Amino acid sequence: MSTFKNADGKSVLLKMVKAIQENKAYLGEVDGLIGDGDHGMNMNKGFSVFEARFADKDISFTEGLDELGVILLNEIGGSMGPIYGTILMDMAEAGEGLEDISVADLGNMLAAGLDGLHGIVEAQVGDKTLVDTLSPAVDAVKQAQEAGEGYETALQKMKAAAEAGRDSTKDMVAKFGRSSRLGERSRGVLDAGATSCCILLSAMAEGISELL
Repeated sequence: MSTFKNADGKSVLLKMVKAIQENKAYLGEVDGLIGDGDHGMNMNKGFSVFEARFADKDISFTEGLDELGVILLNEIGGSMGPIYGTILMDMAEAGEGLEDISVADLGNMLAAGLDGLHGIVEAQVGDKTLVDTLSPAVDAVKQAQEAGEGYETALQKMKAAAEAGRDSTKDMVAKFGRSSRLGERSRGVLDAGATSCCILLSAMAEGISELL
């Protein structure tokens, strides 16, 4: 199939929830190396709140992205709440009203999330943040769509780009956040936000793939 039904997308969101829950400790470990170690705990809290509120409710993919974004924005601590809240809410807005979500639609939604993020943070690719994961993932979906490739191929390329982006942060020096105070000592460790973003994009890709 070349699209998936927006109305069927709750399963994608719950896959993202499960991925964060399963990686709570790992994200805490990654964050603890150059940050304050609470990234896994905060993300798990927000995603678990979403699960508790909406697991039994009928909700579409875009509606769920918006609700999840609101929860992350308002109910979890740290800097990542506003960051992920903005990304997800802007993605939802870009896809609002869609009955079917194509590769082009997904690319537009992800691009809107990235644009929203750039509206609140100055980080660019190379600054050791989740931008290093999200930006190449957006590019991969757009390029796959422009090349006329199928949804499955686009999703695989999105995952590969996200993983490569995450891994690239290991050799970078942090320019933003608590870890930026470490300067050169922040090199050699993955960025926690880039890592959680990769986990979410991979889970999203797998969830959409199951609907196709």
